[in-house]
Amino acid sequence: MKRLLAFTILIAFILSVITGCTDAKEQGAHIQPEAEPVDLTISAAASLKDAAEELKELYAKEHPHVNITYNFAASGTLQKQIEEGAPVDLFISAGKKQMDALEEKDLLVKESRMDLLGNSLVLIAQKDSNISGFEDLSKPEIERISIGTPESVPAGQYAKDALTSMELWDELQPKLVLAKDARQVLTYVKTGNVAAGLVYKSDALTGQNIKVVAAAPADSHKPIVYPMAVIKGTQQREAAEEFAAYLSDEEAAGVFAKHGFATIKK
Repeated sequence: MKRLLAFTILIAFILSVITGCTDAKEQGAHIQPEAEPVDLTISAAASLKDAAEELKELYAKEHPHVNITYNFAASGTLQKQIEEGAPVDLFISAGKKQMDALEEKDLLVKESRMDLLGNSLVLIAQKDSNISGFEDLSKPEIERISIGTPESVPAGQYAKDALTSMELWDELQPKLVLAKDARQVLTYVKTGNVAAGLVYKSDALTGQNIKVVAAAPADSHKPIVYPMAVIKGTQQREAAEEFAAYLSDEEAAGVFAKHGFATIKK
């Protein structure tokens, strides 16, 4: 009788172990493996800072394994960094010139290049300023005007083109204070270091105590386009392409629009 009882207990134990293993396997089958952490470095024009930071937070909610690090600067500066081998996965420029230069040097994943955003060029001043239009910039009391350095800052090149088109460039050159990027122009105006500046509409929306005096005529400069492309040397091409796709979808378009950018229809 004791042997029968012991045998029965042994069988029950074996069955419970087998059942437990089966359940564990079934439960394991439903557990998705955690995605491997991914680090992405995005070099982006300084004018994109506010919108890009907001989009980073939104993207992290659905892709917590992706760690995005931004490098914000003038597009020309970012271009040079990439040419010199800086570890960059995705580049968003504020001008085609910089992206064209990288493509000519075969540094882009060519099929990934696309025009992401548009913008407009505006003249800004402090809210209590008496400046009412571009024609006022020639007045003697307007001593300093800021634009981005045309050679490295797309906004500066657009500003130069616009002022040249309006036949103001030669006259205003002695007054010009050149900035490293569009955001520095905004700072100069905000702090009163200059009387006026030319920046993107998206930059103007971020400035406190700033007003938009006038928009540069659309035909006074080339269309303002922000191209985007994956860098050929990336070690995270798939993740970079996924983030680029996100930046061109409807959710991102809404964020960009809120910050003053125009989305380009694909």
